[in-house]
Amino acid sequence: MRTLRTPLLIAALALALTGCLAKKSTLDAALAKNKDLEAQLADERKNVADRDNRIKGLEDELGATRGDLTTTDAERKRKEEELARTQAEKEATEAELAELRRQKEAAEARLASYRALQERFKSLVDAGTLEVAFRNGQMTLKLPSGVLFPSGSADLSTAGKTTLQQVTEALMAFKDRRFLVAGHTDSDPIKTRKFKNNWFLSTARAVQVVDFMVEAGFPADKLAAAGYADKDPVADNGTPEGKELNRRIEIILVPDLSELPQLAEEPK
Repeated sequence: MRTLRTPLLIAALALALTGCLAKKSTLDAALAKNKDLEAQLADERKNVADRDNRIKGLEDELGATRGDLTTTDAERKRKEEELARTQAEKEATEAELAELRRQKEAAEARLASYRALQERFKSLVDAGTLEVAFRNGQMTLKLPSGVLFPSGSADLSTAGKTTLQQVTEALMAFKDRRFLVAGHTDSDPIKTRKFKNNWFLSTARAVQVVDFMVEAGFPADKLAAAGYADKDPVADNGTPEGKELNRRIEIILVPDLSELPQLAEEPK
């Protein structure tokens, strides 16, 4: 018995360590992005200051040439063109600086939301029932399908309902935000009387989660459901462990338009 318990204990500790490292990696990535934006802001501030100094110098030079009878029209025109060009460069730099400030504010807001969600779901995250992460630039709650549904089914298990009730209650603090519930499967094909393929199963599971959350009190107009079948894996479907990770429900925080990078104006 002792020889059996030891590997199990080691495996449990390894899984716990992997979860901790994943959470730390996600937070570190967000912090690194924020630090990178701060560095870019510092560079752009310096560029604005440098151009301010250059503009002042050119204005002084231009003033001097206007009072100097020996200065040719060509020299004066060259100074005026250089001044106009530098002023235009400064305006462009200031626009970039404003956009970087907006991006940094949005990054800080996302980081604050991540920390708030992490704290809200601390008990579930610590238990390994739930993961809070950034994926594809979006904040995501990941729940293994095995926690919520029996194999090949879209009916919530008793344990799944308990878990989802806890998740919904915690998300009520963010009920003014929109969430997308996404269902995912592994690559094993399914074909039953109820589910034609994995698209049907993944979508049915997402809809079931949305129905449960609405019945639990979450605003229906803040939720949407989608099924991705096996087309958006997070691990290798060639291993049992990878397939288990791919069978999941994701609750994705939909970003506000103000959190998205500013779109360039369409060329005319």
